[in-house]
Amino acid sequence: MMKNNEDRKMHKATCSECGAETEVPFEPDPSRPVFCRDCFMKKRNNSRRPSGGGGFRDRGPRRDDY
Repeated sequence: MMKNNEDRKMHKATCSECGAETEVPFEPDPSRPVFCRDCFMKKRNNSRRPSGGGGFRDRGPRRDDY
């Protein structure tokens, strides 16, 4: 059973990117970065840019001689 967002315990944290105070729905681990909503969205959108790889067409020539 999933909890309502209202039931989540929020934890205070400082954004690793911009330094803003934020709250996150998990206890921050000091060894991992934490991002505010704005920085998280910017990073997520930047990582979704096409990189030119990873598709079926990048697997090399087709082998028809099985």
